[in-house]
Amino acid sequence: MTRQLAFDLPAQSAYRREDFFTSPANAHALAALEGWTGWPGGKLLLAGPPGSGKTHLAHVWADLAGAVIVPAAALAEADLPGLAQAGAVAVEDAQDVAGLPEAEAALFHLHNLVVPRGALLMTANAPARDWGLRLADVKSRVEAAPVARLDPPDDALLSAVLVKLFADRQTTVQPGLIPWLVARMERSIDAARRLVAELDARALAEGKPITRATAKGLLDSGETG
Repeated sequence: MTRQLAFDLPAQSAYRREDFFTSPANAHALAALEGWTGWPGGKLLLAGPPGSGKTHLAHVWADLAGAVIVPAAALAEADLPGLAQAGAVAVEDAQDVAGLPEAEAALFHLHNLVVPRGALLMTANAPARDWGLRLADVKSRVEAAPVARLDPPDDALLSAVLVKLFADRQTTVQPGLIPWLVARMERSIDAARRLVAELDARALAEGKPITRATAKGLLDSGETG
């Protein structure tokens, strides 16, 4: 059988509001972001497991608020006054500063530069009390932020995410494959990303469309875990 070379090209990702599917798992968090002008203290922590949609929501909020987005891992080297000039800042994976004195201090200073004159969004995989922050000043300020939680995805959300991920890769699948996958896959958006990427890679390599048999073989092999 002739096999085609499968190039690992980056899939197109759309982080627009119209590309975000609302379900009971994320409706509260979306509403909290859309009401950002009323955040107590001008800050919010968006907490949820990896791949739950935090990055997408951070971009949605950035468009609403005219905010800049910075990864927490870059804070120690960042131009904090320059970031604060935007008036609204989103810090992604804020838990990554924990245990790093310079990074914790940078988050503390950024907080004081932005809040309360502007708005500060932090995303993380857990509430701030679980990060292991050591600097008391930043710990008290971050833990004072109201929390919007993203729940594990329900069937409707997983289905919508799979459809979007296949569309981002410009890959067409039979409609019946989506509910079949949802009933059998690991229930996380990260797992959906891995599953779609592997299915797409196999289809490209074999020069065949994605079928239920292909998906079953992949899931049975455990290669998406």
